[in-house]
Amino acid sequence: MPRPRLRQMERAYGFDEVALVPGDVTINPDQTNIEFAVGNHTLSIPILASAMDAIVDPAFAIRLNMLGGLAVLNLEGVQTRYEDPGEILDQIARTAEKKVTALLQKIYSEPIKEKLVSQRVGAIKEAGAICAVSVTPASTKRLAPIAKDAGMDILVVQSTVTTARHISKSYRGLILPELCQQMSVPLIVGNCCSYSAALELMRTGIDGILVGVGPGAACTTREVIGVGVPQITATLNCAAAREAYLKESGKYVSVITDGGIRTGGDLCKAFAAGADAVMIGSPLAQATEAPGKGYHWGMSHSHPALPRGTRIKVGTTAPLERILFGPTSATNGTQNLVGALRTGMGVCSARTIKEMHKVKMVIAPSIRTEGKYFQAIQNAP
Repeated sequence: MPRPRLRQMERAYGFDEVALVPGDVTINPDQTNIEFAVGNHTLSIPILASAMDAIVDPAFAIRLNMLGGLAVLNLEGVQTRYEDPGEILDQIARTAEKKVTALLQKIYSEPIKEKLVSQRVGAIKEAGAICAVSVTPASTKRLAPIAKDAGMDILVVQSTVTTARHISKSYRGLILPELCQQMSVPLIVGNCCSYSAALELMRTGIDGILVGVGPGAACTTREVIGVGVPQITATLNCAAAREAYLKESGKYVSVITDGGIRTGGDLCKAFAAGADAVMIGSPLAQATEAPGKGYHWGMSHSHPALPRGTRIKVGTTAPLERILFGPTSATNGTQNLVGALRTGMGVCSARTIKEMHKVKMVIAPSIRTEGKYFQAIQNAP
């Protein structure tokens, strides 16, 4: 009997498996343009802080926006459940590893308070900062209008995996085209990792799409349910959808690579794969200003039945400004991320982010180990 054909699997690539090829002309780093625009808002640096309680509170959001980036406040976190979130964050930081998941499940069972949604958004706006907030699809209809009335500038609708079509028992779930019309603010939706799903989401009228399922340091989705696509391939897929939708409609939808970025090298590779901006978690959780006090935990860590996150200790390494702009004596690429991006662009002949999209990448699984024998000896335990 003939042997049945097996399904063919596509090879996918993460940050550690590719490298950027230098350009034929080099450019001074200070002559590169790294601005990122979403709606009528323009950021001087294309970096967003993840909507996680260990990273973003109103004070952090204000500080990052002053430095040119954008922090996204989680409207379903401790900031909107507790009058004094600082006390709760202290408790999380003090709790032993074996007990912290149960504690988080208990903490996040406290109801969200609508007055706190208004207060947190209002605090960011009163400081003159751009206010971006994140909600899950299930809570969008309830919380988004409250945030809008309080002055919200950008709405992020976010879940582990987001699609334009959803099957459930609900008669009318979240209809993204209707939401775009109702909110009249830039709408970013995520998360996504495939061409077809990204294209369908773009056709709903959104302004930006978050790319990445399970790559974050504090996320365990890939371990728990086996789902995810390495970030280089995921970004390439969604960037291809962006170009197809641009030809189809004339509208440019921003692609934002979300998660898995640890170093300046990762950040540069995300842009070369097609990102217009990046969303970062763990590197910013290490900032002195981060509310997590040296810890970071996944957004799904507190799920009452199937946690898909973990608390990790990232430490407190430097002020936010140094992590973004330096100067630094760290040699591992974890600080001066903006300097790394500008330098990488200059080496690769890219004056703008869109020119960075055209930089040649090669498959290079030994890129981090080639010729590094003595570094490995030095760093051995």
